[in-house]
Amino acid sequence: MVLKLVAIVQEEFLNKNYSINELKQIILSLRKEIDFHNINYHCYDDPLISDAQYDALVDKLVKLELLHPDLIDPNSPTQRVGSSPLPYFNQIEHEVPMLSLSNAFKDDDVVSFDARVKKLLYDNNLVSPKEDVCYFCDLKFDGLAINIRYEKGLLVSASTRGDGNVGEDVTSNIRTIKSVPLILHGVVPDILEVRGEVFMRHDDFERLNNHQRMNGDKLFMNTRNAAAGSLRNLDPRVTASRNLKFFAYGCGNIQNIFQEENFIISNYHSSVINWLSSIGFPVNKTYQEIVNSCSGMLNFYEKINNIRNSLPYDIDGVVYKVNSLVFQKTLGYSSRAPRFALAHKFSPEEAVTKLLSIDVQVGRTGAITPVARLDPVLISGANISSATLHNENEIIRKDLRIGDFVRIRRAGDVIPEVIEVVKELRSNVVSIFNMPHYCPICNSLLRRIDGESVTRCTGGLFCSAQLKQRLLHAVGRKALNIIGFGESLIYKLVDSNRIKSLADIYSLNIEDLLDIEKIGPKSANNIMESIDRSRSPKLDRFLFSLGIRHVGDSTANTIASKFISLDRIMNCSKEDFMELPDIGPKIASSIAIFFSEQQNIDLLDKMKKNGLNPESFEVNTEVLPSLEGKTFVLTGKLKRFSRDEIRDYITKNGGKVLNTISSNVNYLLVGDEPGSKVAKAQQFPNLIIINEEDFMYLVEQT
Repeated sequence: MVLKLVAIVQEEFLNKNYSINELKQIILSLRKEIDFHNINYHCYDDPLISDAQYDALVDKLVKLELLHPDLIDPNSPTQRVGSSPLPYFNQIEHEVPMLSLSNAFKDDDVVSFDARVKKLLYDNNLVSPKEDVCYFCDLKFDGLAINIRYEKGLLVSASTRGDGNVGEDVTSNIRTIKSVPLILHGVVPDILEVRGEVFMRHDDFERLNNHQRMNGDKLFMNTRNAAAGSLRNLDPRVTASRNLKFFAYGCGNIQNIFQEENFIISNYHSSVINWLSSIGFPVNKTYQEIVNSCSGMLNFYEKINNIRNSLPYDIDGVVYKVNSLVFQKTLGYSSRAPRFALAHKFSPEEAVTKLLSIDVQVGRTGAITPVARLDPVLISGANISSATLHNENEIIRKDLRIGDFVRIRRAGDVIPEVIEVVKELRSNVVSIFNMPHYCPICNSLLRRIDGESVTRCTGGLFCSAQLKQRLLHAVGRKALNIIGFGESLIYKLVDSNRIKSLADIYSLNIEDLLDIEKIGPKSANNIMESIDRSRSPKLDRFLFSLGIRHVGDSTANTIASKFISLDRIMNCSKEDFMELPDIGPKIASSIAIFFSEQQNIDLLDKMKKNGLNPESFEVNTEVLPSLEGKTFVLTGKLKRFSRDEIRDYITKNGGKVLNTISSNVNYLLVGDEPGSKVAKAQQFPNLIIINEEDFMYLVEQT
């Protein structure tokens, strides 16, 4: 069948006069063949044809569907590329709640779990007093939990866990993940909900961050954030480009499963996993075990803990489930978690190493950040040789001295931090760190203003370190959004003296870029086109790109919406800026000083001569009355919107988003895992605390 179909797609049959029925049959055959190879590749790791042959099948199907769009089906493999962006995510209510698991952090917690299970089963006359219970052991993937619903074997919806009862509708994005079957194979229930984890492999994570770095975009902190951010992107085309993976680990709602004798699932969770694999789902069979004792669970944990750094993806623990489905039903659920399952989490890895020295780094505003240089030590599979120390006060608080032995932890298995000094190992040969008086890059004087914890370089744009960081800020997504103008390119252009200010970006030519190592003609052309597209930025984005101290994107929007043009802003006084809401003396002074300094006036003049002309701000006259003039503060993780999206929506409709709680705030919009702002908001009787549903209701009332 494979050779026959490959032969067919190698022919140029598109110009032949096939009937509509013949075309339908060819398209159906192609879809079935592609699905067949997807399952062999993603579920069984056993490809039967080469990548080139597979690509040929897909290419022919794409061409046929383009020629005959009326024959396109949402479950076709070609539809994984992603559809148009969504305005926001709808919500889906889970028919069977998606509860989190109870956590264990030490062996005693597992022993207690086993004892509770045995007691409940004994109380229900299901086990004898000394009888052991069988547990199914699996990995706890560090990704995003997903519920996928199939009806008559076709994928119809997919949702995140959300609050356990209601999740976000991510159907369009899930369809782009190649390891998620769009059509199930074999005899399946009328309705089947499959639960599993969407995650990102380490190699795909590295590729993604390299791409982010090249484009000057923010890097993802870890694979979990990358997977979650990719799956919850409102543009499915972005999700499709991220190469996410999926493992199934259980079921939610199942209806009419016992109608056919040949797909009855036996009474064990392990059998459910095998069945899911047989109908097209990838499952993690390599690292799954069935054990019959508490010691078996602990041995499994120890074994996985020893190899987890060699896995191609991140895990943050292991999961134990009572293997008997009859026992699971008897044990049931608490209000928060199933009683038959437990997540045994890994402890953050720590190590003791020597603090060799303390260097300082220079940020875009001249902030000096001390960095610990460490005797390299292996933690969670990574060689740790440095860690941030934040500021001079942090060094004093922890009493860190050069030559000390310090305890290092990878917080969240990602960010290295110095926890403490191991005082009992302190020798007589240690030295106190003194903040330098001069910048290590430009030799300008360093200054620490009274009342601030941060020391700053006074060199301004004459400091190449500040220049590099300011350029990175200026070309970023929230500012000028120059795609392809990443860190590596900026450093090379500054070090070669091709760029001495932001204005110089707009005098670059293609030869300047081609002179840079590893920049080819195609990349150079793309970068030049991106530079040209950024020559007329919106005024608020332009103001934000300048990197004025204390001026974030929200403050930039406030200034632009009031003064409309750059010329008017440049002629404003400190008092003019202080008339704006939420701009006090400190921020107003910073803005006024920036536009009065001759080097900045010269910079703006040079930018204009080089063809950069920010658009005058357009005031939206059609705003929502319920948002107009209202101030919001955000806290916690939002489900329907990203922070940027909801901030833009509010400001475009006449509202304002602030960063801190005060008597001037009308609404605190609260998401999952909110911070201390909720408690502070309760001190203001006129401040209304709302969630996302309340916000949508507020919007819909106008």
